[in-house]
Amino acid sequence: MALKGDARKGVRQLVRAYEREQDRLQRLEQQHKHLRQFDRAYCHQHSDLIAGVDEAGRGPLAGPVVAAAVILPSDFKLLGLTDSKQIKPAARDVFYNTIIKEALSYHISVIDNTKIDEVNIFEATKHAMYDSVHNLNIDPHHVLIDAVKIPDLNYSHSAIIQGDQKSLSIAAASILAKVTRDRLMCDIHEQYPFYQFASNMGYGTKQHLKMIEKHGITPYHRKTFAPVKEYVN
Repeated sequence: MALKGDARKGVRQLVRAYEREQDRLQRLEQQHKHLRQFDRAYCHQHSDLIAGVDEAGRGPLAGPVVAAAVILPSDFKLLGLTDSKQIKPAARDVFYNTIIKEALSYHISVIDNTKIDEVNIFEATKHAMYDSVHNLNIDPHHVLIDAVKIPDLNYSHSAIIQGDQKSLSIAAASILAKVTRDRLMCDIHEQYPFYQFASNMGYGTKQHLKMIEKHGITPYHRKTFAPVKEYVN
C-alpha cells in the first residue's frame, strides 16, 4: 500500500483502518469457506442439493415456534452469515432478503402456542421442521438439521450439533426462522404492548414476568410453560 510509509498522523489512522477492514474481510472469507466446505462434505454423486433446517422460539413463554428449510445454490456467498443469534437485527433483515431472493427453494413453517401446549414444544418443533422440509418445491438429496433428530423424515438427513455455526445452509435457515418469528412477535406487541414482545420476543425477562403478574396472560402465552401455567384460570 503506497501510503504505508507516510508519517502523517491522519494517514497512519487511515492505513490502520484499512488494514483492520482487510483483516475483517479475510476472517469472513475464511468463515464462509469453512461453512461451505461443511455442506459440501455431504454432497454425493455430483449432487449439491443440500437443505439446511433450523428453528427459532423453543424457549420463550409466548408466541409460536418457527422452522425454516432452505436449499442454497452451489455458488451462494453471503459474508458474515452464521448463527442468527450472533448477527445484529438490521443485518439479519438484509441477510433474510438476500437468502429468499437467491435460494433455490425455501419454506417457513409456523406452529402457534395452542399447538405447542397440545403436543409439547419438542414435538411442535419437530413438526415445524418436518413441514418446512416437505414443503420445499425441490427435493433435497440430503438434509442438515440443527441438533434435532427427525426419524420419520422422508429424506437422507443428519442432525448437527451447533449446526448453525458449522453449516452454511443451516445458518441460512436460522436467519429465515429468526427473522420471521421476530416479525410475528412485533405484530403481537402491537396488540399487547405492556409485555414488550418487540424487545423480549416472548422470553421470560424480568419485565415480562412482572407484566404477567400485573396483567395476566395473553392468548399468545404458552399455558403449559412455567411460570405461565400458574396464571391460567
